[in-house]
Amino acid sequence: MRHQALTGLIVVSLAATIAAQTGSKEIKRVGEAAGVLNELSNVPDKDIPHQLWEDAKCAIVVPGLKRGAFVVGGEYGKGIASCRTAQGWSAPVFFEVAKGSWGFQVGAEEVDLILLVMNERGMDKLLGNKVTLGTEATVAAGPVGRDAHAATDAAMQAEILAYSRSRGLFAGVNINGGVLRPDADDTRALYGKEVSAADVLKTASVKAPAETMPFLNALRRHDLAATTGRK
Repeated sequence: MRHQALTGLIVVSLAATIAAQTGSKEIKRVGEAAGVLNELSNVPDKDIPHQLWEDAKCAIVVPGLKRGAFVVGGEYGKGIASCRTAQGWSAPVFFEVAKGSWGFQVGAEEVDLILLVMNERGMDKLLGNKVTLGTEATVAAGPVGRDAHAATDAAMQAEILAYSRSRGLFAGVNINGGVLRPDADDTRALYGKEVSAADVLKTASVKAPAETMPFLNALRRHDLAATTGRK
């Protein structure tokens, strides 16, 4: 009996340790994504055009997308997403993105990726099990520069605009052929329960954990910067 109790305590302790490690991993990613957004505002000539940012329905930030990670010759990364609701930016969920080969900026081995979902069609596709970029959802390299006139016709028609950052410089990037899907495991680890991407991002029925506030605050700061910049 004593042996069984001791075994039970060990199992519980191990589970708690794993949960803590998992939680810290997701929280670290939240902070890194917030950092990418904060740094975006510090590059006036390479910022996302204000009008496009204000029109975006959702934002996905993938910090440290890696070349050759898990997929030979390809790219793989995990990020975090939030969508606009009547109450403001929604609680976030985690996403993962993968592709065979995109050709990183100037041979970089790692970039930060920002995806803007520009309309309801793109949002609905985003909330499915997975979406192939360029096939199931139209995607274009996002124009840069704070002037809204920098937007091209192709960008204005795309469901998703893509930006990357390498060595501090932001640029539009072609990610056609990539696969984007909700990361159910990491989202469950963050919330401590099973939640669907649609419930979190579209209905605003899920409260954002306190640990995600750095990312949400960074989104709000960028909203303010875009609004101020257009006045």
